[in-house]
Amino acid sequence: MRKKGKTEAEKAVEVIPSVNASDFAEIKKRIKKVEPYAKWAHLDVSDGVFTKHVSWHEPKDLVGFKPKLKLEVHLMIDKPEESIAEWLIKPSVWRVIFHQEATQNHRLLIDKIHESGKEAGLAIRPETPWLKLFPYLDKADLFLLLAVSPGPSGQEFNELVLEKIGHIRHVAKNAIIEIDGGVTKAVARRCIAEGANLLVAGSYLFNAKSIKKAIEELKKPDEI
Repeated sequence: MRKKGKTEAEKAVEVIPSVNASDFAEIKKRIKKVEPYAKWAHLDVSDGVFTKHVSWHEPKDLVGFKPKLKLEVHLMIDKPEESIAEWLIKPSVWRVIFHQEATQNHRLLIDKIHESGKEAGLAIRPETPWLKLFPYLDKADLFLLLAVSPGPSGQEFNELVLEKIGHIRHVAKNAIIEIDGGVTKAVARRCIAEGANLLVAGSYLFNAKSIKKAIEELKKPDEI
């Protein structure tokens, strides 16, 4: 456990609803549900190559789509350099996240994302050492730590991620650290204590009686 005391980057905890569905009609339906309560939505994109799970993965569906919140696209696909341009030209997409394990062209991809005026995120699976992110601490805008295996929502949080958060926060005081997978109120409390800024949640929000209340619970787990 780290010593008490937070940087400015750590103080602004934000909850981002995760939207993981097989078709765009369901994507739009879920985004509509969270629009009043969130600034961002997290779109899971999986084509069945990088992960066995297949979700919605058609950038063409975003043409003309104008949600009231910003979209971050989490590309759980192999060789993202081959298709990333299709996501970068969509006005509704403000941030693109790709996986460290899926490519050898990390710096090239980060540069491409920045050149398009978007934010660049770098993600790792639960089993990938956090040191794989080290060369890009001054390049990427955020670091996504998957706390479950890439795939469907509803999986259980992997405890190993907590140690990764602490290590990254120790070497990069102002890094934006995003956690995705198995986030509950109890998990949120521990992730925030270690230094996480952004919490991506799907099942916890969409299965709640009140999405608004569930988001507030994750933002301030010690107060609500």
